[in-house]
Amino acid sequence: MSAHPNKMKVLLSKVPEVTIFFWIIKILCTTVGETFADFLNFNLGFGLTNTTIIMGVAFFIVLIFQFKATKYVPGIYWLTVVLISVFGTLVTDNLTDAMGVPLEKSTIVFSILLGLTFLVWYASEKTLSIHSIYTRKREVYYWLTILFTFALGTAVGDLYSEQLGLGYFNTGITVVIIIAIMYFTWKWLRLDAVLAFWVVYILTRPLGASIGDYLSQTKMNGGLGLGTTITSIVFLAAILAVIIFLAVTKIDTAPKSDTVESGHAKESKRNVLVQTVAVLCVFLAIGIGGYVQLSHNIVSQIDSSGSASSSNSASLAGQLLDFVNIENDMLNAVNAKDFAAAKKGADNLEHQWDTAEPKLRKIDSSTWTQIDGTIDVVLAAVRSGKPDANQSKNALQDSLKVLNDANKAAASQAPASSQSETPQAPAASPEATTDTPQAKLAGRLSDFIDIENEMMKAVNAKEFAAAQKDADNLEHKWDISEPKLRKIDGSTWTKIDGTIDVVLATVRKGKPNGSQCISALNDSLTIMSGANK
Repeated sequence: MSAHPNKMKVLLSKVPEVTIFFWIIKILCTTVGETFADFLNFNLGFGLTNTTIIMGVAFFIVLIFQFKATKYVPGIYWLTVVLISVFGTLVTDNLTDAMGVPLEKSTIVFSILLGLTFLVWYASEKTLSIHSIYTRKREVYYWLTILFTFALGTAVGDLYSEQLGLGYFNTGITVVIIIAIMYFTWKWLRLDAVLAFWVVYILTRPLGASIGDYLSQTKMNGGLGLGTTITSIVFLAAILAVIIFLAVTKIDTAPKSDTVESGHAKESKRNVLVQTVAVLCVFLAIGIGGYVQLSHNIVSQIDSSGSASSSNSASLAGQLLDFVNIENDMLNAVNAKDFAAAKKGADNLEHQWDTAEPKLRKIDSSTWTQIDGTIDVVLAAVRSGKPDANQSKNALQDSLKVLNDANKAAASQAPASSQSETPQAPAASPEATTDTPQAKLAGRLSDFIDIENEMMKAVNAKEFAAAQKDADNLEHKWDISEPKLRKIDGSTWTKIDGTIDVVLATVRKGKPNGSQCISALNDSLTIMSGANK
């Protein structure tokens, strides 16, 4: 008789058993949480604040149903996880993007909050096992912990992948390796199961985000280019399929034993405490060491470019021209009602801005955060389902004002002593500027000429599939080299860019016309060859 109540408690647990399906759907939920938030924020143009409000309300409504349920219900439970993953991510995003809180501070704060939650939970219930979630009090602790794990995972993931320049793919690989190590230590070195569970649970957030970004980001940004819409739909469908499977099979509701874990023995508790301290020390050492090393790499890059040693080392002045040019092109496209071109510019802007983030943010985090906020508004306005021209113009004009102000700040910040003590180079005449090698693209366009020659051969052979493949390669390489080439000779770059756009348009038609393609390629090759000499 005494075993019966315990058995009922397990059967009425409000959370699922930890099986392979648990981790699969957890990663799916984390991924869709990342992409769906971007879908609402950018694609639908809701903006960060409105997206947070909408998802926050939805989360708390579903959480009420979760609390009212008397047992684990797959649909309600996993919907709560999806929404809390979105909401937890948005909490960190708001702190970073809207309030300008550094990711380092967010990481520390959420680590402390998570640690305190664990401490209070254990002091009250003497266990942190998710197999024991069958009282309202424990359920409150559980969901509060889940919220902080998502917020912390977002802060840590963004800190290393974006701010420190590790990248989403490398971050994902790193997380997979750490998870594999945790599995090994649990399976063969007898690491405490509860400790291993919560460590892996936190790590699945940056892993899911890495997967989501890799799938949804454009090919220019190193992703597969599926977009947030398709990625969200695919993963939501996968989540639904797994939930239906779990609801039918009940494979994640069957208890492993007839008794509830009543806590560790005294000696076992001491062992778990030692393991916990050891794991924390290892993660602190790796985390802080990685942070210091990556920060040092960024500083080295700044030093090598001469930024750190100049009088403008604490300013972004003179380093934002590429972004100003991109936004000006976007504004021209919006004025011409060419939103396809504006969206292409948005992709380029996002890619260039994300690539430059580690360096620029290190130089002036406050100004970077301000600019980042205006760029987010620009991306949301231009990428909305039905872009509003006035809204897009206003967003671009606001962003350009901030960018231009920051880019021109150097002159007013330069010390007077440097002007008097440093000999000034004589001003170069326009003719001299034009004749200097630094102001020409000569010798820098050979790769593009080779690609277009290959395209010409393919068109002459009526192999338009090969020509279109070359067009993708041409566009990719041209976009990557844009910041460098455009800075050297903006006028010539713009002229060549126009001919390349014509080439891409003619070759990529549904039914390409051979004569038009040859004519476009000849025009482009003539201009490029002339500029390359």
